[in-house]
Order: sequence, then structure tokens, then C-alpha cells
Amino acid sequence: MREGSLEAPVRHPIAWQDESYYDQTAIDAELHRVFDICHGCRRCFNLCDSFPRLFDLIDGSKTGELDSVAPADFAPVVDGCTLCDMCFMTKCPYVPPHAFDLDFPHLMLRARAAQAKRGEVALPDRLMAATDRNGKLAGMVAPLVNWATDSANVRTRAVLESKAGLDRNAELPRYATSSFVRQAARQAPEVNAAAPGFGRKAVIYATCFVNYNEAEVGQAARAVLAHNGVATEVVHPHCCGMPLLEQGRIAEVAESARAVAQALRPWVDQGRDIIALVPSCALMLKFEWPLILPDDENVRLLARATFDLSEYVVDIARREGLVPGLSPVPGGVAVHIACHARAQNMGQKAADLLRLLPDTPVDVIERCSGHGGSWGFKAAHFETALKIGRPVAKRARDSGRAFVTSECPLAGVHIKQGMARQAGEAAPPALLAHPIQVLARAYGLTNSGA
Repeated sequence: MREGSLEAPVRHPIAWQDESYYDQTAIDAELHRVFDICHGCRRCFNLCDSFPRLFDLIDGSKTGELDSVAPADFAPVVDGCTLCDMCFMTKCPYVPPHAFDLDFPHLMLRARAAQAKRGEVALPDRLMAATDRNGKLAGMVAPLVNWATDSANVRTRAVLESKAGLDRNAELPRYATSSFVRQAARQAPEVNAAAPGFGRKAVIYATCFVNYNEAEVGQAARAVLAHNGVATEVVHPHCCGMPLLEQGRIAEVAESARAVAQALRPWVDQGRDIIALVPSCALMLKFEWPLILPDDENVRLLARATFDLSEYVVDIARREGLVPGLSPVPGGVAVHIACHARAQNMGQKAADLLRLLPDTPVDVIERCSGHGGSWGFKAAHFETALKIGRPVAKRARDSGRAFVTSECPLAGVHIKQGMARQAGEAAPPALLAHPIQVLARAYGLTNSGA
């Protein structure tokens, strides 16, 4: 048994179809075992709010040890986890194949799955996780929804806070009047036959967020890919299920995985690459789905064919080379490496992408932004989320770069709010929702996104 070995972490399939997976007595025993190991290590104290909650709970107990903490008091620790995977991927010395077999995020997922099975997921949270339905309905009346959810609209945001638990100061995603899939169907960019990468064919998995909220990211991605010879189709069969996973609703995530994998199977069989536009969604397709449905052939094949967007563009650059003509970005770029990009274990692909730009300084910020999906929007967590992300916001603002961007659009907005709270006379850098927009601007393909 070795601590901190160089062996690659191993993840076990999630046994969500076994009744024992939801046994609360067994879950409490495993929480106690893992929390006791964490208490003796404390290496993850600054990653998220789960660990400070755990250590404060133990330190404030009667004995100062875990033996005097009741299992009922574990709930806030479970609630504090955002499933970012950073403890598993970057800090914990006891992950499998270590004999301690410690997977903190998936244990938190198991605890939430038991809560969900008992019907303990609040109705507002259940409604928020219905991203496809919400996107379709909100898109029909996007101006009205955007007006109601604007943080400057004091009255409506007060109602949202009281009824849905969304902090009135949190910047919420805005909805597009036309989805990315619809925009893509109306007009496809001309594929550059002179590009070194000409002949590549890919399918862009639009993802809920880009499809319904941030279509500009999809348009920039498609333009850059076409300019570099890649013919693309845009599809969005169903949400990847990450919002459901956060709530422990694993059976519903499995339904999403089956639906998307089946819909994309014909494209995979044609040899098409699958590109996910948001890191959380790429993580689901590549890693989480195969752990949830390890025997599903469609899921296995899709996982092998899937690329994160930044990963795919860098792959073109390294294999065939990008089309010349990129212009420098005056003032440079500060790029935040999203946690779910880091959890894909593919390196700093967003930074690698931006380093393709000539004479453009690139500052890399590799730390949690604090937003944690819907977790950071909630009134119970918003201020804590900003506190967790404060070092990222400070580094972004102090970088002096012209632009700041993150592979995760939600993280980017959260960083922008954090920057606004930082003291300083100089204006903060402009926010771009994804690094691909920087590349599109440098090619002169688009000026949108700032």
C-alpha cells in the first residue's frame, strides 16, 4: 500500500442499479470511513466548501474526532460537493488503486442518489434540471424571460429567490430567441477545401447551454472548424444529464445517455468525430456515462469518438496544422481552465489553443471558479461560491489582459461577477464565453461575443 503513487487513478462503475447502493446504513458507514481518512489528511481543505464544512464539523465536536459526529450531521458536507472531481483528480493520494479505495465525489453522488430515491429533491431544483424543456419554453418568450431573470429587476428576482432559492444577485443565463440547432440548419459555413485539415467530418453536440443560451459559442466553433476544413453537422438529441447527476437522479441520467448515444450511433458508425461544446457535457459523454452504463455498446463507442471543443482544435493543429492568418490579440488573454476540463485528464487544451495565436500573451488560471453548476446560483451558496472563486477573479482582473475567458460559460459569468467586486481603478477585462471565440475573432470570422 503506497501513498501518493504515480499510478493512474481508477474509477469503478457506479452500482446504481443495485438496491444496496441506496442503503442509508451502508452509506453512513462509508461516509464515516472516508471522512475519517479525510480528517487525518486535510490535503483538500481549500478545494471546495465540502472539506471546510467537514473539518469544522469534526473540530467543533465533543471529542474533536469523527466518533462524536452523528451521521445526520453529514448532510451539509454532502450538499457542499459540486462534483467538480478535483479532489479525486488532483489532490487525493488514496484514490483507487490505493487500498483505501477513496472516491469522494462518487460517494457524495451515492448519498444524493439515496436522497433522490427517497423523494428529497426539492421541486424547484427538479424543475431547474429540466434544461431541454426550460430552454424550449423560455426561447419562445426569451425577451420576457430575460427581463424577469435580470439581476437588475429587483421585484422579479426577489420572487425567484423566495420561490426557487436563486440568489437575487446571481447573474443567470440569458436565453436566445433562436436555438443554435435552428441557426445551424438555416445556414452552414463554407468548408475551406484548401485547409490542411480538409476532409475531417464532425458532429457538433450542441449541449443545452450553447443550444438555448449561448449560441454565439456554437457559431464561432462552426466557423473556425469550417475555415480549417472540417465539415460539421449540429445536433442536440437530449441533455447530457449533468444537472440530474448533481441531484443524484442517476436513472434519469442513464435515460439521457441511452437516448443521445443511440441518436449519435449512426454518425459514429460513419467515422465522424463528436465534439461537445461545454466541458461538463464532454466529461459526461467520455467518462460518467461509461461508468453508469458500462455494458452499453452505444455509450462505449460514443465515449471513444468524443472530443472536447478545445481538444479537437488543438488536435487539428498538431496533426494537420491550422490555416494561417491568425492575428495577434492586443492585450492578450487570461484563460480559466474549467474543473470539468481538468477532470477529462487531457491537459490544458484551452491554453494550448490560445497559444496558437501569434504574439499574444496567455495567462493561465487553473483553479475552481466556485460556481459549481446550479449550486453557485442558489441563495444558500452564492456568497460562498464567490468566496471560493475570489482567487480566480483576482488573478483574472490583476492580469491586465484585454480579455478573460473560460471553457465553462457559467464559470466565466461567475468570474465576471467576482471581478466586479474586486477593488481597482482599471476596468476589468472583457469576458468571452469560450476560447474558441478568441480564435474566431483572430481569424476575422466574427466580432461577436464580447
